[in-house]
Parts: sequence; structure tokens; C-alpha cells
Amino acid sequence: MRTGTTRGECAYSLIELVVVVMIIGMLASMAIPRMSRGAVAASGSSLLGDLTIVRTALLRYAVEHRNSFPGVDAAKVVAQLTQYSDPGGTTSPTRTASAIYGPYLLSIPPCPAGYNPDSSEILIDEANSPPKASAASTAGWVYNPHTGEFYPNASDEQVLELLSGEAVATAIIAKGG
Repeated sequence: MRTGTTRGECAYSLIELVVVVMIIGMLASMAIPRMSRGAVAASGSSLLGDLTIVRTALLRYAVEHRNSFPGVDAAKVVAQLTQYSDPGGTTSPTRTASAIYGPYLLSIPPCPAGYNPDSSEILIDEANSPPKASAASTAGWVYNPHTGEFYPNASDEQVLELLSGEAVATAIIAKGG
């Protein structure tokens, strides 16, 4: 309700201001959860994209290196995927007459989720298939060099929280579960 004065000025009543503030509060309470769900979906898409890129690089490496996957330690895995290599897996920062394969990646992407989000480090787990995640590690990824299995260093619940629908089925099938 507007009340006028002799000069023609208008003012809002306290009730009108309270109603406007309540409407803004209701709109904000609906919008904020939707925006946070969008961020979670973006992390899930990023995770699937990074897994596809790294797994493709691992398979290309294996095809060109007599069906053996890179490295038995994290530094060797990174070197063999990001540098040139010969058929035996010896790396070189430049292409040489013997180092004719690779590089398969520019760098290991940071893992967008899990126990250590934004970490590019790799935890090597030779004993388990699929490799086991470890909350005690600072690594973003976990990898088994004998099987070529490469996963985020995350609990199954963390991964399922990020992925939904068809993406979950793809991730479970890829993990062999």
C-alpha cells in the first residue's frame, strides 16, 4: 500500500517489504540446491572424460609395447605415458631412432573427485584387481600395472554419488563389478 504526502512522495509499508524479502528467500532456497547439483554433475562428467582419456592412453601403450602396461612405480607410469618410448618401455624426452612410440598424454589429469580431489598422483596397487582405493594415500588415482586397471582413488560411494543413470552402468561395467 502506498501512502502519499503533500509533496507526492510514495513509500512502501513494512508488510510489503517483508513479503518481497520472503519471496526472494524462497527463490534462493530453490535455486541454490539446483546449482550445487549442477556442480556435482560437472564433476561426474569430468571424471568420466578423464578416465576415458587415460584408459585409452594405457591401451594404446599396451598395443605398441607387446601387450604390457606402463610402469611398476608411479614415476615410471607418468614417464611412459608422457614421453617417447622404445618397444621395451625405455623413455626419452625426444623422439629418437629407437624411441618411436608416444607420447600418449601431455600430463596425467588431476582427479576431480575422491579422497584427494585435484591430485594427479598415482597410487600403484599390484596386488588387487581392481586396485583398491586408499584414504591414507595422497594420490588422486589408483592403478594396477599388471592389468591396466585405472580408477579414481575414491570409495564406491563417492563414485556413485558423482555418476548417475547410464554413466553409473558404464563405470560399473568398466570396473568389472
